Amino acid sequence: MDFYLLSAFVFSGLIGVSLGLIGGGGSIITLPVLVYLAGIDPLSAVGMSLAIVGATSLVGALFHYRRGTIDLRKGALFGGFGLGGAYFGSWLTPLVSGEALLLVFAFLMMAVALVMMFGKGPRRIDSPGGRIDLKKTALVGLIVGLFTGFLGVGGGFLIVPALVLFGRVEMGAAIGTSLVVIAINSAAGLVGQLQHHPLDLKMTAIFTAIASIGTWMGARLGQGASPEKLQKGFALFALAVALFLIFKNQGAILR
Repeated sequence: MDFYLLSAFVFSGLIGVSLGLIGGGGSIITLPVLVYLAGIDPLSAVGMSLAIVGATSLVGALFHYRRGTIDLRKGALFGGFGLGGAYFGSWLTPLVSGEALLLVFAFLMMAVALVMMFGKGPRRIDSPGGRIDLKKTALVGLIVGLFTGFLGVGGGFLIVPALVLFGRVEMGAAIGTSLVVIAINSAAGLVGQLQHHPLDLKMTAIFTAIASIGTWMGARLGQGASPEKLQKGFALFALAVALFLIFKNQGAILR
């Protein structure tokens, strides 16, 4: 088996672990893994990323549901706000070149990495279950959905703190609930992407299966691990990948 393809399979498992453990983060490396290790065209890789991340997030959400660490009502509400943004975002993808798409993705990835490294994270609320801030929830949901549809990212790095701060969801439940939101947004974005680029069903199924196993492992590890430490470590890796993407696609700026 090709070394790069084998590496892509390994990384897909790590992406799943991240989704199950901290509710996001790892999904943002799905696109570069598909492009640079699996050899998928960037514009086609967005739809493939949405399918993998969406299905894997759904698997992770089921594990969290069985453990009771999920708020389906608030997850569905937050995801509902992101539906329109994800579908609209999917129509923006064909308007840019693959090089420009990866460059935009790199800057987003860098911003996410810096927030994960230096941000203090959402404060834990003393009395979860209070009133939802619908305006802020709608705004964040729409923005996350837009990026999901356009770039194929899950957006857990924004969804988890938004659920805690605006949805009044307890921190432990916010991780599982974010997976519901990611699955909803990914499905809406995928519907739009399929109108522009077909999926390689075989490759998508293999990556999804491996990532789903990783999600199951991450959900189990999450019972005793420190999400904060994992997040900091992943941020360093994400920053390195972002710098690599900028170097490889700098031609989109110089033109």
